[in-house]
Amino acid sequence: MRWNIGTSVLLCLLLLLAGCQASRLAQLFGSPADEKAASHYVDLLRDRQYAAIEAVVDPSQRRPDLHQKLETMASYLPSASPTSVKVVGVQSMQRSGERTISYTFQYQYPDRWLLIRVVRRTTDGSTTLLGLRVQPLPAALETINRFTLHGKSALQYAVLAAAIVVPLLCIYALALCVRTPLRGRRWPWILFIIFGLVTVSVNWTSGQWNVQAISFLLFGAGASKAPYGPWIISVGFPLGAIWFLARRRHLIRQATQAPVPPELPARAGPGAAE
Repeated sequence: MRWNIGTSVLLCLLLLLAGCQASRLAQLFGSPADEKAASHYVDLLRDRQYAAIEAVVDPSQRRPDLHQKLETMASYLPSASPTSVKVVGVQSMQRSGERTISYTFQYQYPDRWLLIRVVRRTTDGSTTLLGLRVQPLPAALETINRFTLHGKSALQYAVLAAAIVVPLLCIYALALCVRTPLRGRRWPWILFIIFGLVTVSVNWTSGQWNVQAISFLLFGAGASKAPYGPWIISVGFPLGAIWFLARRRHLIRQATQAPVPPELPARAGPGAAE
């Protein structure tokens, strides 16, 4: 019971930490000036100031249909101010005097949700607009990516079930390994038991899955979630735990069996010929 309570408290602390990180994305990877500059392009798009946007578009992104794309994106934006704006993603990369920073905003309006991404590039003091995207959302990201058991695929349910069973199997095998008499060192078996191999991960929101053939997953399962992002459930094959349980009786017999002394060479008697 103590272990369950401690685990629950730890999970709550991790969730609170994730929430704090989500609210400080701009402070960690950008600055208030970067956020203001990114949101300025959204304001220009909402005010239909296409010429001002086209003037700062990076040369690598200039296309004949640029104006048409700006009009299409602007059609999603109401002229009224949004009821709330949240920074839901920040990425920054700097190399060889060039800095690229991406801001993703979640705009809430009374009748819609929008996900807007602005990418800026700064080279030798000159800043250009590298990317601008407006994506309608059916609901807030917090709602879309919440953890729910409704409407999931068979693969998602299977991975979730395995993510519950595999750690229990690893812990069970580990407890038996600690109590089982073994011949030789115990720690190689412990390391073999506590890691799962060949990780299968599934995006709990979209159902997309991925397999990593070379991977080691502690206790054979894990779950991760980026701020405002989907849950990723991962499970590994508990080869070490299964192998130990299958060979446990043999290992016990091997450890408890008395070693057979080597046969001594026959000693010649007094009258034996030399």
